Amino acid sequence: MSKPSYPRSRRLNAIVQEVLAEEVERLTDPRLAMVTVTGVSVAPDMRHATVFFSTLDLTDLPLAQAGLRAAAPRLRSAIGREVRIKFTPELQFVPDQGVVQGERIDALLRELATEDEDANDA
Repeated sequence: MSKPSYPRSRRLNAIVQEVLAEEVERLTDPRLAMVTVTGVSVAPDMRHATVFFSTLDLTDLPLAQAGLRAAAPRLRSAIGREVRIKFTPELQFVPDQGVVQGERIDALLRELATEDEDANDA
């Protein structure tokens, strides 16, 4: 019986994430100034990869996504140079919902704290 390929796919995801993060830092597109690559999920056939990203200001997500799409050929080229895999995957860029949800929870907690202070002052 063969071992499951999970560790290999996790390693590949981590390597591709590292390559993309380094390449995004080199890009001069102002839409990508504060973009962080938070994760990568390469499909088992290695033809597609979902790239999860976040920005410092969540209102910048649509602009950052457009910037990443525009930079996709360069990013794919960097993967092709740095990673030895059979195919260079097509990249799909998706905002990291974990970061979005965390920011939403943080905003709600700040709002509750403000309401609590206002109630104590009254």
